[in-house]
Order: sequence, then structure tokens, then C-alpha cells
Amino acid sequence: THGKKSPWGEHEIDYVLFATVPSKDVLTIKPHPDEVDDIKWVTQSKLLEMFDDKSLLFSPWFRLIANRWMIGSTSEEGRGGGWWDDLNRTMSTDDFCDFDTIYRFDPPEEHMGGGGDAGPMFEKEDIAAVVGDASKKQGAYGKVKTHKESKLKQILHLEEVMSAVTLLYVLPLKSNLKSDNIQKTFDSSDLAFCDEILCKVSRSFAAVIRQLPPTLLVDVLIFYLVLRALDTVEDDMTYFPSNDEKVKALLSFHKTALVDPKWTMVGCGEGDERRLLEEFPKCHSVYAALPEASRRVICDITQRMGTGMAEFVDKDLGQGTVDITQYNRYCHFVAGLVGEGLSRLFAVSGLEQSSLATELHLSDQMGLFLQKTNIIRDYLEDYVDGRAFWPQSVWKKYSSTGDLGYFANPTTDETRLAGLNCLNELVTDALELAPDCLAYLSKLRCAEVFRFCAIPQVMAIATLDKCYHNGDVFTG
Repeated sequence: THGKKSPWGEHEIDYVLFATVPSKDVLTIKPHPDEVDDIKWVTQSKLLEMFDDKSLLFSPWFRLIANRWMIGSTSEEGRGGGWWDDLNRTMSTDDFCDFDTIYRFDPPEEHMGGGGDAGPMFEKEDIAAVVGDASKKQGAYGKVKTHKESKLKQILHLEEVMSAVTLLYVLPLKSNLKSDNIQKTFDSSDLAFCDEILCKVSRSFAAVIRQLPPTLLVDVLIFYLVLRALDTVEDDMTYFPSNDEKVKALLSFHKTALVDPKWTMVGCGEGDERRLLEEFPKCHSVYAALPEASRRVICDITQRMGTGMAEFVDKDLGQGTVDITQYNRYCHFVAGLVGEGLSRLFAVSGLEQSSLATELHLSDQMGLFLQKTNIIRDYLEDYVDGRAFWPQSVWKKYSSTGDLGYFANPTTDETRLAGLNCLNELVTDALELAPDCLAYLSKLRCAEVFRFCAIPQVMAIATLDKCYHNGDVFTG
């Protein structure tokens, strides 16, 4: 990486480990020769002297970390000296430990350049995503770059702008949560919590749920929150001491969370998802006041979804699902069952024909369409999280390295084209579900239920349109 015309560079995450020994003779260090060129025992003053020697080349990351934290630089934060200035404090306390924040730096000038004469990436030190930040969502959401459309590009879509204006101001979606029947049936404070947390954990469903008729609204709201809580349990990769414990939690969720009014799970998930689990008794209070038929549907789907999720706990998904069959099976458990549950709730509410509850295939396809859209869009987020779902039987046809991360770092036009071709195949696979989604929508007779189903489907179609042949999918 050294020199203006060096042919390559790297962007890596570094961890700092400390060890103290009474004498260097008691420690044998055998670094990997591909990673470490040389080692040397030095004093603090000797290291600073070596930094000033322009003939010596250090890893840029080591020099940045040493100057920023190791040698007296933490005083600006009110912590006193650096890590090396007080080894006893460093080794015996957590004063200098920060397991949450990722700090990003430009390398020193002599390490800039490369074949493209690259300059600084950051104008100043950049604090990247904070792990466990309450403002972030589950998994790797918030830890990878987010691509956004400029305001100008958004305005140029005139038909969409007019539709948005109509939806927001001319014929806005109105919340029916304040209806007399709902207010009389459910505890007002618990219902208010459910409404608040719905807006926090849902990216797109809050508005379309609130506009549902009063006889269906709370049933769907609680159905969504229960499954979101279950999904949070599935997504957390660090909470459970073993996979066996996680499987037990998933398999018993319908018998704990939906039966015990005091059930809660503390410390699982991140941000608002964690809060949902920790204050779940408020959701249970509203769930318990639902009609028996609705509770039966919610419990049944929760049990089957938990069982399906448990099936995938022990599977190594670092490189995605094995094939299209496994890909579809996962999507069925986490989304197809949601479609079935919604159809059954629509039917028992009396707003839709009872026959809708038997439209299992169309309901499943509608859920798969939304889930596959999310999986395609979230390629990098899922890959970074170590739990990806792109089917290997598809992407391995395009990856010359046999690694799913191949598409995230395209170095040649051939690599970029391979990634786009893989992406396009998966988008096409998802779009094959669109006719069944339209067939499902054609069976709905309640305008509010139609809007509830149609808006997410249209958003999914627009997302796939944006993803098709779009290299941004691989970078954020």
C-alpha cells in the first residue's frame, strides 16, 4: 500500500490486544509470515524514535492507533495518559475498553495513492456505526453504507410525487386506533405502547396497519409485534450461550410469550427490538383481549414459524442457503406463514370471505415475494452479519472465488458484470411471484385490506426495479 502508484490497498478492521510479561524471554512469538514482516521489543521512547525514521515502514494502522491511543493521546478525553502510560490501569481495569465503537481513519499520506491516485476518504476522523446503538436495527443494519436517492431524482418521478401528495394530504391514511370499540376493549396504556413500538420497529407497515378497520386493526398489529419479537430472538447471534438454548427459546416462544402474562426477555436484540422483548407483557395484555379466533391464528403461526426458524439455527449461512429449495423453505417459514396468518385473520374478522383462509398457495407466494425482495436488497448487510440467504446454487455460477463476498469487492469489469448477472437472476426469480401476488389482491373486497396488502407489494416491485442491474446492491 506504500507509494503513490502502489497497485492495491485494503480496508480492514483492527483489534488491539495487550499482554504483559515479567520478561520477554518467557514469551515466544511466532507471527504468520504473510501478516507480520518483523517484530521487535522496544521502549516507548524507542518506538517514537523509530516513527521519526522515514526509512522504516510501519503498518499505517499501527502508527495511527499508537499515536491516537497508546501513547498519551487519551488525555484529551479526560482519561489521563495513553494505554502504555499506565499499563497497570490498562491491564487491571476496563477504563480503556471500548467494545462498541468502530473508529475509521485515513492512512498517512505516504500510504495513499494506489493505481488511482486515491486521496483522503474522510475529512476527519470518522466514528462508524456503534455496535448495539439503540438507534440501530437488528443485525448489521446501520453498519454498512446506505444508498439514498437525491431529492432531485425523487422529484423527477412526477407520477410518484403526485401519488405521495395524494396519500399524504388529499386522501391520507387515517388511524382507526382511536375508535370507541378499540378504546373500550383494550388497556389504553398498553395499546399506546404497542402503537408506539410498532412505529419504531416497522419500516413500512405502521401506516397501513393503522388504517385497517377497527375490527381487524389490533389483531394485525399484535400479530406483527409477536412475530417481530420472535424474529428478534432468531436474529440475535450473541445472546444465547449455545444454539441448543436458542432452539429451545424459538420452539417454546408460543408457550411462553403468548401464555405467561409476565414473560419477558432481557438483553436480547438491539434498540427498539430489545425494548419490545423487555416490555412484552404490555403486548400480551392486548393479545389476551383479542377474540379467541384471532388468538388461535396468531398462536398457530407463531408456533410454526418458531419451529421453522429453529430448523435453520444450526445451519451455516455464512455463504447463503444451499439451493433454491432451501432458499424458498426459509422464506416460507419467515414470511410465507405471515401471509397465511394474515389471510386467516382477514377471514375471521368477517371483512373478507371465509374462503380466503384456504388460499394457502397465494398467501405463501405473497409472503415469499416480500421476503425475497428484502434478501436481495440486503445482500451486504446480511453478508457482513455472517448470516446470508442468497442461494449458492445461483451465486456460485458467477463467483470465480467460490465466496459470496466476491461481488462486494469487484476489481475488474468481469467481476462487476458477474455480480450484476447474479443479481439479475435473483431479481427475475422473485418477479416470477408477482402474478400470484396480483391474483391474491384480486380476491380482496375490503378497500382497507386491499391497501394493507397492495402498498407493500408495490413497494417491493419498485425495490426490485431499483435493484435490477444495480451495482449499489453490493456496496450498501
